[in-house]
Amino acid sequence: MSNTRPVSPLPDPPPRRSNARDWLPSRRALLWILLAFVAGLVVFAMVWSRDDDGFYRAGPAAPGANGPDYAPLPSPLPAGESDASGMERPLPQGETPGDQREQPRLVEAPRPPAVIAPEPAPAPTPDASAITQPEPIAGRTPAPRYPPQALRRGERGTVVVRADVGPDGVPTSVSLASGSGSRLLDRAALDAVRRWRFRPAQVNGQPTVGTVTVPIEFNPG
Repeated sequence: MSNTRPVSPLPDPPPRRSNARDWLPSRRALLWILLAFVAGLVVFAMVWSRDDDGFYRAGPAAPGANGPDYAPLPSPLPAGESDASGMERPLPQGETPGDQREQPRLVEAPRPPAVIAPEPAPAPTPDASAITQPEPIAGRTPAPRYPPQALRRGERGTVVVRADVGPDGVPTSVSLASGSGSRLLDRAALDAVRRWRFRPAQVNGQPTVGTVTVPIEFNPG
């Protein structure tokens, strides 16, 4: 029986560290780059020597050594006159513009006469005969109810009620124009007139608001 030993695996080689020299070209590559650069210089020198005569040659000089011809300037104008550009020449010392020409004067145009608008005509005053007052409608004026307590006390009197009537003939508000001295009788009169219906007041045949006073008498007898 032979003795066998297990063979241990070899350890992995350590990773190689990158060095800046690995990125640099070799000497042979540098030699080829240098030869290409020198060949380029030789070609450029040959081209330069062929085009030396016409390279960056300036164009012929512009003719007319005496300079361009310009139109002569116009002769100066007399003092106080203006040229074609509208600018006036200065006047000599001691000379006024009136010595050369007459100065324009401002002429005021006459003002037009003021127009007065006619006053509006006053509104026509309605005829007094065409104005009517509200009137109670017969059969639509229920009599006030006599309060039992005032009746037992024998209270009596006349209550005058003021009623504001609208165009539809319905009272819009009622108030006491003259009382009877009894709260019960006054309240009964006001409650009764609120239920009344009236012919509305009219102006020129048109219904309108109006006010009327209505006396109501309370007499237990």
